[in-house]
Amino acid sequence: MLLRPTPIRRAALLTALLALAAPAFAQDRGTLTPKPLPPLANPDDPSTPAKALFGRATTPAALPPQSIGGYARGCVAGAEALPIDGATWQVMRLSRNRNWGHPRLVAFLEKVAAEAPRKAGWPGLLVGDMSQPRGGPMLTGHASHQLGLDADIWLTPMPDRRLTRAEREEMSATNVVRPDRRDIDPEVWLPEHLRLIKMVSREPEVARIFVNPAIKKALCREAGSDRGWLTKVRPIYGHNYHFHIRLECPAGDSACHDQDPPPSGDGCGSELDYWFSDAVLNPKPRPPGKPRPPMTLAGLPDACRTVLKAR
Repeated sequence: MLLRPTPIRRAALLTALLALAAPAFAQDRGTLTPKPLPPLANPDDPSTPAKALFGRATTPAALPPQSIGGYARGCVAGAEALPIDGATWQVMRLSRNRNWGHPRLVAFLEKVAAEAPRKAGWPGLLVGDMSQPRGGPMLTGHASHQLGLDADIWLTPMPDRRLTRAEREEMSATNVVRPDRRDIDPEVWLPEHLRLIKMVSREPEVARIFVNPAIKKALCREAGSDRGWLTKVRPIYGHNYHFHIRLECPAGDSACHDQDPPPSGDGCGSELDYWFSDAVLNPKPRPPGKPRPPMTLAGLPDACRTVLKAR
């Protein structure tokens, strides 16, 4: 039986909301003329934000593949790039250089992309942000995506042609949520959306899939009697243009820290109702608090220093 969120649970949910809400900006346009970031005056200064260091790494660490730390406090060694074009996928926002991941994630995306047309009637994946070449904190956009085990998949079906570079940088994904945020937009929501998310969530190595609460509501309503897969589908705001795949830590990566398993049940009861309460949809303004200092390299696992410094 799902319990109505207590004040402690509400605080935890709001913390998660803040941590994951940043991907709402994933629809920001890229650029056709990306410019390298200027070098840091003193990169070895202990107060240098970790995002400024990992955000400047343009190539992977030539080390054995390993995810290190947690999804929002870690890095990845030996990352691979998902090729920007496949028969059933295309990478978007190339200027961000975020199509990197643990080799297990790259293989997973290639596999589900190949299966999507046959199993879900989905022509192919438009892949948004994965990770930076060495993972770690990002300068913009995400609190997670640090281990090379997360990927954003646009809710726009892949077209039957190769998108131009300009389209990949400038076109927006499809917003499938109504303006009032209480349900999906029936004009754009497709049965294939459900089939695709269901197909991906059934993969054993998937730990969680994050979607907008309105999307979770639609999945709950349309799932029918086959509901076990809904457990992994977790509601969070900022995911109305894409869904977020998170893989479990690879077997043998002892330095990688999995999340606790999601709560049992399909998540379609009072737990979901919480997200449509007035307190969440229309929160009262609060005075701004003191901003947290940015995470430094000292806040990451020690092995991330080796990843950052590796050739």
